[in-house]
Amino acid sequence: MPKSTKHAMEWSVGLTILALIGIIIGLILTKPLIIMVFLLPTVIYEVYRTEGKSTKWASWALLCVFVLEIVLIIFKINYNLADLLGRDQQYIGEYLVPLGDIKIIAPIIIAVLSILLLTKTWGKYTKYLAAVIIVGSFSVIYTLDPVVFREMIKIAIEKFLEEIPS
Repeated sequence: MPKSTKHAMEWSVGLTILALIGIIIGLILTKPLIIMVFLLPTVIYEVYRTEGKSTKWASWALLCVFVLEIVLIIFKINYNLADLLGRDQQYIGEYLVPLGDIKIIAPIIIAVLSILLLTKTWGKYTKYLAAVIIVGSFSVIYTLDPVVFREMIKIAIEKFLEEIPS
């Protein structure tokens, strides 16, 4: 049974404002944890709103990776995945992403899962929330490593240009 949309617009706008406050403060102070904490209610509401089989698992995976990222940041856990896997890049879905510190890989995975939700879900509110989460995850990437951020923007632009009909 579809979720009620009676107050979905108000929730979505309110959570967007909360996320934007966290993004602005987090970027100014260069504190990714602030962004994550302010974005967490949006991720939780995304899980609540998502209903399809494939999108439901994506939203739950998104929440799990999101919580993992918070733990990694709080406990200052650094682990280089490139050393473990023996390569500098790895496909996550159809996206080739740079490998490095696990704290940077987690928001990349969050962005990829959000892109999946944005493209695969039918609901306009879940699409909207996914877009907010994408912006938040890119903000986290920027605060952690501006070089990786530039690479991710490059990948996003290339993907966008591929989708534009000739």
